[in-house]
Amino acid sequence: MIAKRAEHPYRSGRDKSWLKIKCGHEQEFIIVGWSPSTRSRPFSSLLLAVRDKKGLRYAGRVGTGFSNDELDRLSAMFKKLGRKTAPVKGEIPASIARKAHWLRPELVVQIGFAGFTKDGLVRHARYLGLREDKEAAAVTREKATPVEEIENMPVDKQNSPVVAGVPISHPDRVLFPEQGITKIELARYLEKAAEMMMPEIEDRLVSLVRCPEGRQKKCFFQRHAGAGLGDGFQEFEVQGSKEREKYLYITDVKGLVSAAQMGVLEFHIWGSRVDDIERPDRLVFDLDPDPSVSFDEVKKAAGETRDVLDALGLQSFPMLTGGKGIHVIAPLVRRHEWPTVKAFAAAVASRMAEQEPERYVAKMSKAARKGRIFIDYLRNDRTSTAIAPYSPRARAGAPIAWPLSWAELAKAKAANEMTVKTAFSRRRASPWKGYGKLRQSLKISALRALDVER
Repeated sequence: MIAKRAEHPYRSGRDKSWLKIKCGHEQEFIIVGWSPSTRSRPFSSLLLAVRDKKGLRYAGRVGTGFSNDELDRLSAMFKKLGRKTAPVKGEIPASIARKAHWLRPELVVQIGFAGFTKDGLVRHARYLGLREDKEAAAVTREKATPVEEIENMPVDKQNSPVVAGVPISHPDRVLFPEQGITKIELARYLEKAAEMMMPEIEDRLVSLVRCPEGRQKKCFFQRHAGAGLGDGFQEFEVQGSKEREKYLYITDVKGLVSAAQMGVLEFHIWGSRVDDIERPDRLVFDLDPDPSVSFDEVKKAAGETRDVLDALGLQSFPMLTGGKGIHVIAPLVRRHEWPTVKAFAAAVASRMAEQEPERYVAKMSKAARKGRIFIDYLRNDRTSTAIAPYSPRARAGAPIAWPLSWAELAKAKAANEMTVKTAFSRRRASPWKGYGKLRQSLKISALRALDVER
């Protein structure tokens, strides 16, 4: 699409009064293999697939958009997922199949691309990130809704209920069918949660899980500006591996409620804020259990993680994720940049896994997690996110991510026990007493103890 400033004349040549705007697509794909690199990279490209009625179908490849850290991270994951044969049905170009290294179809990635070829392959694809919140079984090819259909959708703004200054269209649309929770109920929950939620989400880049028709239907992941964004969202430009990209963030309760109007069911936040994007102010350990591990064991793991961090000079706070696990979070003074914080988190996770290998694992491979708890330190990477405190989850039961004190955690029965309906049934003081006033950072002695270079 070509755009011109209305007041400027038509002139030949290049200037800033004319813009060429690329209209692209985004969706999830499953990694089914990789192609080797002839240069010094761990791999040249990822081989992608989507699911249709006949099974997994080859959908092309992506070779751009990777940082050096991401190349190393993905390559390490691939070592545990190798297989001898292609997991996809249908024709794969011989030149690609001949050199391909095939993988079990477990990892999901977000891909930006110009469109599909007539053969159903992605054009001009670029890697946007790993989708750790998405199961591979749920990935299918998405179909765009025609603009005319969206424009013709009836919206009665005049008679729409208003929450925090935001008109809520289709207020009776059911977003969580099991509980019958509607869009207006979600908007009111976010308005009520704002006092506790905003200090944790404000001015952080945020990725959204949008389910406009409800959690039981099609959901998609959004972290860049696009159609249907409410007035409460701001944009922030970040340098990617090859180009600058605009991400989203929220500054007030209107942004939260605008998200409900858009059908947002989850908020995933960066560990840094927009005024110092390269220095995180929080450290997150996501304790993710194998289904066979009891919740009591996860609570015990959270306590042990707390004790390890305490020995390294860091006070931490627990949060039920609304899924199966617990986050242990330590606030930080913004002193160290992402690589140091990530290396520290990786060293803590690895030490715990080495000391008790029958209970813990620090590798992402699902096969390695059997009967164990995965200490996910990867949330502490520059473009990685973690579920925001008080965020709803797009899961059965409408659970939320619920911060607790350590005393409250001891009494918790499940990671998803607090829901949109039950939260804030009575007024609540912050369970993270002193969190915002703590002045702590990664001490030189702690970094040395873990052999982390600064």
